[in-house]
Amino acid sequence: MTKAGPAKSATVPARKPVKVESPGKGEAEAAVDEGMAAPAVTPLHVPPSKRKKGEPAFTGYQAAVRYLYERVNVERMNAKQVDPKMFKLDRMQALLEAMGNPQDAVKFVHVAGTNGKGSVCAMTTSALRGCGYTVGLYTSPHLVDLRERIQINGQMISHHAFTDLMGRAADAAATLNPKLGEPTFFELVTAVGLAHFADEAVDVAVIEVGLGGKLDSTNVITPEVAAVCSISLDHTQFLGKTPGEIARQKAGIFKKGVPALTFDQSAEVIEAMREVAAQVEAPFQVVGKDIEFSSRFEHNPLLGHHTRVGLTTARNLYEHVPVPLKGDHQAQNCGLVLAIIDKLSERGFDLPSSKVVLGLEQTSIPGRMELIWKQPKVLVDGAHNPAALSALSKNIGAHVTYDSLVMIFGCAADKDIDQMLHSVAATGDKVIFTKVKGNTRAALPQDLARRFADHTGKMCQVAETLEDALKLASRAAGRDDLILITGSFYLVGEAKKLFADRAGKDRSPAPVHR
Repeated sequence: MTKAGPAKSATVPARKPVKVESPGKGEAEAAVDEGMAAPAVTPLHVPPSKRKKGEPAFTGYQAAVRYLYERVNVERMNAKQVDPKMFKLDRMQALLEAMGNPQDAVKFVHVAGTNGKGSVCAMTTSALRGCGYTVGLYTSPHLVDLRERIQINGQMISHHAFTDLMGRAADAAATLNPKLGEPTFFELVTAVGLAHFADEAVDVAVIEVGLGGKLDSTNVITPEVAAVCSISLDHTQFLGKTPGEIARQKAGIFKKGVPALTFDQSAEVIEAMREVAAQVEAPFQVVGKDIEFSSRFEHNPLLGHHTRVGLTTARNLYEHVPVPLKGDHQAQNCGLVLAIIDKLSERGFDLPSSKVVLGLEQTSIPGRMELIWKQPKVLVDGAHNPAALSALSKNIGAHVTYDSLVMIFGCAADKDIDQMLHSVAATGDKVIFTKVKGNTRAALPQDLARRFADHTGKMCQVAETLEDALKLASRAAGRDDLILITGSFYLVGEAKKLFADRAGKDRSPAPVHR
């Protein structure tokens, strides 16, 4: 495989510095407090023209991450602050060209969708690894450590590699035509991920779309297979007001001659995807319609409550395959994964069904129905839109036993909050609203509580921080109750950091009474 070429030299305009925490705090060695400005510091990025031979672009990992967090970060912006014109591919294409087009050296699987794409990416990665392949995985957002987004065979990119590649990306960004605008946080991380997979010569990389599909920064690749998961109303201000409009945006990852897949869902969604596939001449199939698929829910002493699926094609037969992730909605996701594997086998990958199944068994996803403390039980789930929250509400009781459920909920202000609150009311016996620290997208807990009371007439509590919410939950939860933290991946990430820190200090989550 070819390697990424050297970046051109140029200077980077000075930016307002931000405060970065010292090593050991927050996100790995370089969490950013986005609301605080730090005293003036030396330039983070040293352009090639001012560097000595062999001198790096950044002095270390902290400087590289600080540079990154000074870029526009749509993930943490309120939707009203985001100009839709920001979403375009010409800047991303130019950035990668300046880095030597690393994406041309890698084979890919590309996955889009409103819900389920993280699960499909994780299961696909595990299945491929089970067959002996070296697999890159690119996902977003991260929960605790920025480097979670870029992994090879389950190992995060190293601090050294991230720093070096961010230097290459910064050098490349400085050469771009100013008319293109400055690369965003997500564009730069995507470029680093693609370059890392090329440098390490992975056999295949599984890429999760960030937002939408057609204009997402990841849509600069030509994959071996493109797949779209469940479609529902989310990010409507950018992607469209109807499921069909959103489906067309998601199907924007389809490419000429590349197998395109989804699973059976609404007629409006399927028809929209078929139209896009026909326009770009992508062979399109629907699992459950064009591809034979079955599923059933069962219980046994070894696996407990779980789902099994089957999928049949001209090349492969998968029977009674245990779905490795919790929730009956994961059956369709797993069927889509098996269809992806089938298409890869048609394109020359050696993927014996027995090894695929063994690989699937190793799948795990942090932040999805994850139990992070046992007594009292504390469960986290990044359900961040009505469809995801409804699925969580429907499935939680089948996989976790408890007497009463105390829900800690916080979400972004640009979500369909009223619909989410209906699921909150149906799931939580006691509800506490809170918000993520330092995230301007977060809905105010007071507003959530007011809307909750208006729509449901039920009582709730408000906490300004997650730590305060956990103190309230500790008073409300008994020994056999469950505390559920949900509504946002950022809230889940904050919870995981908090409990990891407490466990590391004294083996007890201080905010929750044991």
